[in-house]
Amino acid sequence: MAVVPILPDEAAGAAARAVFADIRATRRTDLVNNFWRALAHDPALLKATWERLQAVMAPGALDPLTKEMIYIAVSVANGCGYCIHSHTAAARAKGMTEAQHGELLAVIAMASQTNALATALQVPVDPAFRTEERP
Repeated sequence: MAVVPILPDEAAGAAARAVFADIRATRRTDLVNNFWRALAHDPALLKATWERLQAVMAPGALDPLTKEMIYIAVSVANGCGYCIHSHTAAARAKGMTEAQHGELLAVIAMASQTNALATALQVPVDPAFRTEERP
């Protein structure tokens, strides 16, 4: 159950409805998902989060599918079920295949295991890997 009500359009203020309209136009859909509707209680936060998400997830040095797959991995690491579902759907819409999804999950699982082992063993970082020692 949500901590705040999921606001329908008619209960959202004008500023939130303007962001909803931009979400619909940008995504070419009538759906404004529950994440944005929960954030609508704070229209300034809603607007800032939407604008930042658009900037970060836009094509750049990383393509949009790669960005969605990274988002899935971070969401798994953070235990955010909502984001796992929403960004898996977004990645599939951007062309992620079942084989890619399976491989992504294998990488996430492997990284989780080796991260836990390195943390538990407190393995010192090799000088060759330390970024501050590189020219």
